[in-house]
Amino acid sequence: MSLEEQINADIKSAMLAKESAKLEALRAVKAAILMLKTSADGSAPDAELKSLHKMVKQRKETAEIYKTQNREDLADVELFQAGIIEQYLPKQISGAELEAEVKAILSAAGVSGAAEMGKAIGMVNKTLAGKAEGKAIADAVKKLLS
Repeated sequence: MSLEEQINADIKSAMLAKESAKLEALRAVKAAILMLKTSADGSAPDAELKSLHKMVKQRKETAEIYKTQNREDLADVELFQAGIIEQYLPKQISGAELEAEVKAILSAAGVSGAAEMGKAIGMVNKTLAGKAEGKAIADAVKKLLS
């Protein structure tokens, strides 16, 4: 079942269960997928995952802004939607598991110095695309190369 089919099925079940908050998040995902289909970037194999990552990141950043403005009610909505969207992403790796993967990629490529950091971050990002957040990857590479 494709992501679009899964989203459509989940929208139907959310409508039947009268889960309006979940329905709002699912409709946003469906809109993003439809926009991808009509754009030039939509033909890329990982375009849907990139779009979902972007949506989650936007919602988390918005929630942080709401928290700084003492609007916990709006922050909770954004975090709830981010949680719903994250269910459609592959499991994220972090911490020791991420560091081990980065170390393996760097040793296989023969990267050892801080002078090659840009090249190293690019390689690791390509290899771990969708499995880890870009900032976490960059931090792990910097830690291992410095």
